[in-house]
Amino acid sequence: MSRAFFAFLKRIGLDGFILAPGSAIFLAYLWPAPGVMEHPVSLAVIADYGVTLIFFFYGLKLSPKTLKASLGNWRLHTVVQASTFMLFPLIGFALYFLAGTWGEPLLWLGILYVTVLPSTVSSSVVMVSMAGGNIPAAIFNASISGLLGVIITPLFMSPVLENQVHSFDAGAVIIKLGIQVLAPVGLGIVLHSTRLGAWAVRKRASLRIMDQSVILLIVYISFCESFAGHMFSALHPSALLLLLAGMAVLFAVVFLLTGNISRWMGFADQDRITAVFCGTKKSLVHGTVMSKILFAGIPAAGLVLLPIMVYHAIQLILSSMIAKRIASQAATKPSGAQPPA
Repeated sequence: MSRAFFAFLKRIGLDGFILAPGSAIFLAYLWPAPGVMEHPVSLAVIADYGVTLIFFFYGLKLSPKTLKASLGNWRLHTVVQASTFMLFPLIGFALYFLAGTWGEPLLWLGILYVTVLPSTVSSSVVMVSMAGGNIPAAIFNASISGLLGVIITPLFMSPVLENQVHSFDAGAVIIKLGIQVLAPVGLGIVLHSTRLGAWAVRKRASLRIMDQSVILLIVYISFCESFAGHMFSALHPSALLLLLAGMAVLFAVVFLLTGNISRWMGFADQDRITAVFCGTKKSLVHGTVMSKILFAGIPAAGLVLLPIMVYHAIQLILSSMIAKRIASQAATKPSGAQPPA
C-alpha cells in the first residue's frame, strides 16, 4: 500500500518528503525534550553546522559558466525575479500591515516570510520539465533566485523583526548570515571548478538527502520549542484552515498574474510555462535554514515556520496537477503546438 502510494507521488512529480515535515512536527509534539536541551553538542548546534553545509554545497553545485550562458533571455529572467522579489513581497507586506492586530501576529509574520523567500530549484525544474517548458531558463532562474534570496530575504525581514521582536539584534544577524550563509556559498562557488565541484554534481541526489535531513531537524527543533512553550495552545483550528485556504489563494493569484504578464509580453509557450512555475515557487530549504538565523531566540519559531510548510505542500500539489494537465494537452495537439500555461 505504502509503496504504491509513493509510486503515485513520483508519477505526479512529488516525493515522499512532502509528508516528512508533518512527521517531524508530530514527533516534536510527542517528544519535545531533545529539541530544547542545551548542550555543547545539542541538536541546535548540529543544525547550525548543517545550515553552513547546506549553503556550502549549494554554492559548490552552481556552475558560473552555465549561469553566464543563460543570461540572454533577460525578459523572462526579469519576470521571474520580479514575481519572486517584488510581486510576492508587495502582497505579503500589504497583508501584514492590513491585518494589524487581527489574529496571531507570529502567523502573519510567517506569511510575510513566505512572500520574501526565493524560489526553489528542484521542484521548479521538475515541474517545468513535466509541462514542457524552458528547462535551462528554469535552472538559471531558480539558481539566481537562491543566491539573491540569501541577501534580499534578510533585508526584507530585518526592519519588521526589529519592530516586532524586541530581542532582535540586526548586527548579530548580519554577522551570522555572513558566516553561516554568504561565506559558505561564496567558497562553494569558488571551488566549483575543482574536483570537489564535480563530486558535488555527481552526488547531487545524496546531498539532497542531507539537505532534507537538516530541514527536518530544524523543523523538529523549532516545533519542540513552540510545543514546550505552549505556543499553539491559543491557536484555534479554524486559523489553520484559513491558513491552508490563504496559501492556496496566494499561489493561485501569483500564478494567474505571472501567466497574464508573460502572455502580455508575448512570451513563447515554453518561456511562459517557465515563468509561471518558477515565479510561484518558494523555497522550503531557504525558509527553514534561514529561520535558524533570523528567528533565533523566538520561542514560537515553529509558528512562524508553519506558513512556509503549508505553502510548500500546496505549491507542489497544485503545480504537479497543472503541469500534468499542460503536458496532457500538449500530447493531444499537433507537433509544435502547445497549450498556454
